[in-house]
Amino acid sequence: MRFAMIGERLSPRQQWLADGLDRELQRRGHDAAEAGEEQLRLVLNFADSDHPRPYRRKAQATYVVTIAQVDERPLSILRAGYPILVRSLSNLLILLVNAKDDFDTYFVTLEQGFYRVPHTGDDDDYFARVYQRLEPLATSNLIINNDFHPDLPEELWEGDDITRQVSRAAKQIEAMDLWPAPFPIQEILPPEDLRHVKRLYGIGGLSYGNLSARKDGRRFWMSASGVNKANLKTIGEDILLVKQFDDRRKAMQLSVPPHVTPRRVSVDAIEHWMIYTEHPNVGAIVHIHAWIDGIPSTQINYPCGTVELARAVADEVRRAKDPSRAIIGLKNHGMTITGPDLDDIFERIDGKVIPQVPMA
Repeated sequence: MRFAMIGERLSPRQQWLADGLDRELQRRGHDAAEAGEEQLRLVLNFADSDHPRPYRRKAQATYVVTIAQVDERPLSILRAGYPILVRSLSNLLILLVNAKDDFDTYFVTLEQGFYRVPHTGDDDDYFARVYQRLEPLATSNLIINNDFHPDLPEELWEGDDITRQVSRAAKQIEAMDLWPAPFPIQEILPPEDLRHVKRLYGIGGLSYGNLSARKDGRRFWMSASGVNKANLKTIGEDILLVKQFDDRRKAMQLSVPPHVTPRRVSVDAIEHWMIYTEHPNVGAIVHIHAWIDGIPSTQINYPCGTVELARAVADEVRRAKDPSRAIIGLKNHGMTITGPDLDDIFERIDGKVIPQVPMA
């Protein structure tokens, strides 16, 4: 993995972190590079918390971590850190809380998660633990490209019984208050940066959670990315038919009506595709940012839309006593729930869901 450090170290604490991460990354066999080089995998962007400057990556494979500092402990780590994360166009934020006689490190994720990596007095141990958090995320592989095929049969242009079930289920999740209110990305980012995000990742907003239902042996209907999931109506825009995953192109294949300008399917489509392909008795999948006590969980908080997260979830589904009725935790993220149909999923989770995901 080739890495680069950019931005001005605005405090002794940021410089200390830069020096320590540089030593740890090179000790682990990674090569330091210039920010503009090709094949750059990790960029550490040191930024002013009040005016973070973005690093405009040229490829989806470049993982950007912004490192910012605040000098007072915020009332809410997420509300203090999340705008910095979005405004710096980063995958991850390391927020240094450098209050008087009080130092802490928080990782803030795009999925609205955050967790603490404490410094216990040993620098070597601290930087090793920071590296252990960074490395699997920075080397994960996004599967977020979509190939749209205007071949959806005309009888499905207005949907079918399954899409209507998906729409009703999404409203039910809204009534349970389990679609968390997203941070308004269009209000955080200036227009130029928002256009850059759209071009690079094909998203127009941040939306949390998704659901899908099987159409037949290989195809499934799934909610789109960045839409109001309490109002799923238009086929090709709000609900899409996933028909295949092209491993060579690393892209989801979608059937859409020829007269619709389609939206992208949810970034978790690769995860749903893996589960449906392996388990023919799974008829529906719901992903929410909530929790149920005692459920098995993935061990690493891989980013949404990565093949690594999809495999980790698929592994846990495979281990379940009944994969067709599994409830799997995604570390620092939420849950993926399988069922023979959407009604079965809601019956099983009724009264058990905790809206707050525990962070670790």
